[in-house]
Amino acid sequence: MVKVLSVNGGPRKNWNTDTLLQKALEGAESVGAQTEAVHLYDLNYKGCTSCFACKRKNSKYVGHCAMKDDLSGVLEKVLESDVLFLGSPIYFGNVTGLMRSFLERLLFSNLSYNEGHRSVYPGKLTSGFIYTMNVPKEFLQRVNYEALFEQTKNSLQLLNGTSEFMISADTYQFDDYSKYEASMFDEKHKSQVKAEQFPLDCQKAFDMGARLARS
Repeated sequence: MVKVLSVNGGPRKNWNTDTLLQKALEGAESVGAQTEAVHLYDLNYKGCTSCFACKRKNSKYVGHCAMKDDLSGVLEKVLESDVLFLGSPIYFGNVTGLMRSFLERLLFSNLSYNEGHRSVYPGKLTSGFIYTMNVPKEFLQRVNYEALFEQTKNSLQLLNGTSEFMISADTYQFDDYSKYEASMFDEKHKSQVKAEQFPLDCQKAFDMGARLARS
């Protein structure tokens, strides 16, 4: 049975990022995959500390992060999976700090420092990344966010599988805009996007989940 893991790098459960990840898992389940969800904000861990245990000759940690904390078991689950779904809101032009730390720990331990080899990972892990953001699509194109997304996609291919991403923009941030100092946002417009576009994004996430689990 195909094993599919989702990793939510956003702080809120059942909100934009998490909802789309849930849809991706539902898509994977629709084609018979076994699924599990992880929320990084439930865990206590740090990013890579450059201990280089994963780069030492004859080390038992080649391909595995040597740090021991709440992320250790999650990283092993990733390496045992067939498909990995990642999700993060964009904060100040990048993924959340916890998602960045997760990626450091996962990817650096599998990055080869030897000539002629890019990766030490012996398996093949397909991945899909879901990005959510408050800004409209025109803005993300203007600041070239997709360059960041392509870079992360390329890094995830260290795990020897294909990688792709999807974007959900102009998302609904608050449960009640009247409670917040946010006059630059038009709640009516945000509500319209939530009602009309977000369901399409949910379907896109579902379809990605089914497609990657099937392949």
